[in-house]
Amino acid sequence: MSQSPKILEFLFETASLRRTPRTGYQFLGQGQESVAEHSFGVTVIAFVLARLAKGANLEKILKMALFHDLAEARTGDLNYVNKRYVKALETEAMTDAVKGLPFEAELMELFNEWRAGETLEAQLAADADQLDMMLELRRLASQGLTQATEWFGYAVLRLKTDLAKTLAKELSQTDPDGWWFKRRAELWINPALKGEES
Repeated sequence: MSQSPKILEFLFETASLRRTPRTGYQFLGQGQESVAEHSFGVTVIAFVLARLAKGANLEKILKMALFHDLAEARTGDLNYVNKRYVKALETEAMTDAVKGLPFEAELMELFNEWRAGETLEAQLAADADQLDMMLELRRLASQGLTQATEWFGYAVLRLKTDLAKTLAKELSQTDPDGWWFKRRAELWINPALKGEES
């Protein structure tokens, strides 16, 4: 019997994360993103952390980061206030989401390792999760949202590895627009850069 229907259902389920909102922003008052957008950011940061951390398994950390919020396709994203009153059955949701897939065991093993948080890869993936949020908080803080700075401080306390803590310290002082805006006078007064047509 073909496994294609189950695989396609899985792909539709993961795609639904594009339309699943991250809910913490309702308390911050600004910002918005989907779980899929967040997962992309976490995966990019996980790649960076894995490359910087000695002995980290790149493939494992990337998979962990990519699928760490898959259960939210079924549970939705619960913010820290929600979690005081509502319990998301994430393990059950993840189990149901991957049941019958040819890679079911692999995804459940990664999910359980992520939840246990004991391995280097799980800790780096968890730190990537926090750092992705911290990048957005830093951007919002640079636009004058003082509450974002307070949230950033709490996120720092959740970091697990020295590598992530060092990056967070530097992140708190980094201009979010610096990567493109360093030559602001040249760009805005004379936008025709060397090597480009006007």
